[in-house]
Amino acid sequence: MGGAGRLEQKRALVTGGGRGIGRGIVLALASQGADIAIADLDFASAEATAAEVQGLERQAHVLKMDVSDRDSVRAGVEQALSALGGVEVLVNNAGVVQDSVGLDASETDFDRCYAVNVKGIWNVSIELVPHFRQRGGGRIVNIASIAGRRGGAALAPYCASKAAAISLTQSLADGLGRDNVTVNAVCPGLLWTPMWEKIEGMLRPGEAPEPGNERAAFDAYIEAHCPLRREQTPEDIGFAVAFLASDEARNITGQSLNVDGGIQMQ
Repeated sequence: MGGAGRLEQKRALVTGGGRGIGRGIVLALASQGADIAIADLDFASAEATAAEVQGLERQAHVLKMDVSDRDSVRAGVEQALSALGGVEVLVNNAGVVQDSVGLDASETDFDRCYAVNVKGIWNVSIELVPHFRQRGGGRIVNIASIAGRRGGAALAPYCASKAAAISLTQSLADGLGRDNVTVNAVCPGLLWTPMWEKIEGMLRPGEAPEPGNERAAFDAYIEAHCPLRREQTPEDIGFAVAFLASDEARNITGQSLNVDGGIQMQ
C-alpha cells in the first residue's frame, strides 16, 4: 500500500535491508510513506527489495556498505544523503551470527559479531550525527535481539554482541538527547529467516530434517515457549520500527522493545 502514512515525507537509511528482517523493515517504512536508501553487501537482494518499494510508489536507492569498515560507511552515508536529499531515520539492522557454537566459538566469531553487531551501529550512527544536528534532530532504531536479554552458551558471541547493542543504544540516547535525536532498539524474538536457518543447522549438526519438515524444532519451540503461540515475522519487526521512527514516538528514547510474542517478558 502506498500513500500517506505516519512517515510521509521522511527519508530512511536501512542497513542490511535486502532480505529477512531488513526487508520487512524496509517495506514497513515504505508502506508508511518513507523513501528508503537500502545499504547491503548483498546487492541482488537489496535491488529486489528496492523494486518492491518502488511498487509502493516510494523512492528506493541501493548502495553497498560494510558497516564494520568506517571508510565504507562514510562513503555509503554520503551516497544515501545525496540520493535522498537528506535522512531523518537511521535503522541499524545489519547483523551476523557466529559460525561455531558453544565452547567451539572462536576469537574470529567474537570479532565478527562485535564488528558488525556493535561497532557497525556505532560507525553508521556517528557518521550521521553531524547531519542530524544540522537538521535539528533525527531517529535511530537499532535491531538487537531477545538473545541480548539473557545469555546462552550455544551462541555466546552473538548473545554478548546483542547485549552490547542494547547498552550502546542507551549510551547513544544519553549522548544525543540534547540534539533531539531519539535512539531506541527493537529486540526480535524468533523468526524463520535465513539467519535462523543457519542457527538451526549449527545447533543440530548432522541431523537431516525430514523433507518438508525443516521447521519442526522451530515450531515446537514456539509452541512450548511463546505465550501467543505464533512465530514473529519481519513485518512485525518492521511496524515496531516504523512506530519508533515516527513523530508519535518523539518522547521515547533509550528503550529496547521486545517483539517476541511474550517469550522474554523483561
